[in-house]
Amino acid sequence: MKFNQFGLVLLLSGTMFCSAAAAFETTARNAILMDFDTGEYLYAKDITEAVPPASMSKLMTVYILMSKIKDGSIKLDDTFSVSENAWRKGGAATGGSTMFLAIGDEVTVEDLIKGIVIQSGNDACIVVAENIAGSEEDFAILMNKTAQKLGLKNSSFANSTGLPHPDHKMSMQDLAILSRHIISEFPDLYHYFSEKEFRYNNIKQGNRNPLLYTMAGADGLKTGHTEEAGFCLDASAVKGDRRLIEVMSGMSSNKERSEEAQRLMSWGFREFDNFKLFNQGQKITTANVWYGKKPEVNLTVAQDVLKTIHLSQTDKVKVTAEFDEPVKAPIAAGQEIGKLKISVNNQEPLEISLVAAEDVAKVGLLGRFWANVKYFVFGAK
Repeated sequence: MKFNQFGLVLLLSGTMFCSAAAAFETTARNAILMDFDTGEYLYAKDITEAVPPASMSKLMTVYILMSKIKDGSIKLDDTFSVSENAWRKGGAATGGSTMFLAIGDEVTVEDLIKGIVIQSGNDACIVVAENIAGSEEDFAILMNKTAQKLGLKNSSFANSTGLPHPDHKMSMQDLAILSRHIISEFPDLYHYFSEKEFRYNNIKQGNRNPLLYTMAGADGLKTGHTEEAGFCLDASAVKGDRRLIEVMSGMSSNKERSEEAQRLMSWGFREFDNFKLFNQGQKITTANVWYGKKPEVNLTVAQDVLKTIHLSQTDKVKVTAEFDEPVKAPIAAGQEIGKLKISVNNQEPLEISLVAAEDVAKVGLLGRFWANVKYFVFGAK
C-alpha cells in the first residue's frame, strides 16, 4: 500500500482564517446542524435517538406526495376527496392543527400541500394518505418502506400526521436527511415551505416556522409540537452560496424554539465554511503500472471535492492518497485505483475515490516478457 500525504493551505478571499474555536451548547434535547452541500454535521446532540417527532414527521407525508407529483402519477390540479374519517380525526375538534376541511370537499393537491406545510393540517395529511394508499394504516406502511429506501435508520411511522403514538418516532439525523432529499429532489415544489400564510375556506393561517420572520434566507421546513415531543423545528436557510439544515426537539416554549433555532443557524454560518479542495479531473498523484504500455497512470478525482471546515481548523487539513502499486494493466479511465482520505484535526476522514485519468493498454506477450526480466534484474520500481 502506498501512502502519499500532503497538507493544504486554505485561503478565502486571500486571507487564512485562524479564529478561536467556539463551542456551542443548546437547551434543545436533541439537535443537529447539517451542511446541505457536503452532508457533514456541524453540530450533533443525541442525533440518532428515536424520539416523538410531532408534526415534523409530516415531511415524510409531503415527500411521498411530491415524489408522485415528480413521477407524473399525481398532478397539482388533481383533487382528493375528504372523508368523514379525515374530517373527524384531523379536524378542529381533536385539538390539533387543521386545514378546516369539510366532509365531501374536493381539494386540489396544491392546496393540500399548502395545508400541510403552511397550516400543518392533520386533516390534510389524512386526506393525502387515504387518497394515495386507501387508508392511513396502509399509508404508514408506505412511509416505513420509503424510510428504508432513503436510509433512515431510526424512524418508524404509525400515521401520516405525527400525532402521538408509541410506534411513531424519528431521529434528528433522519429528519435532516429527509429534509435534504426534499430540497434536492423537488426544487420546483420546495417554494411552498417558505410561504408565510395560506387561506382555505376563508380561514387564513400563518406559517409557524419562526425563522421565516426573523432570519434572512430562511425558507423551510416544518415545526412540531406535542406535550411529549416539546417544541420542535426542522429548518433550512441560505446565506450566500451555502445552505444549512437544522433539526431541534424538546424545547419548552415557542420563544425558546425561536431563539435556539436562530442561535444554532447563525453559529453554523459564522463558524464554518465550505472549501473546494480539488476540482473534478485534477491530477492528485501517479501510480506505477505493471504490464502497461505506459509506465505510470495519473490518478484524479471524478468530482469536485468540497469539505465543510471550522474556520479555526483550516491549517489542520491532512490529505492522504492510498493505493496499491504497481497497478496491473489494462486500466480503464475512471477505474477506481485507491482512496483519497481527507481529515481535519484527527476527525473521521472523508473518503473519495481515486480513479485513473486515462486508459492504459496492456502490452503484448513480448512486452510482458521484458517487464518480467526487468523486474527480476532491477526489482520493483
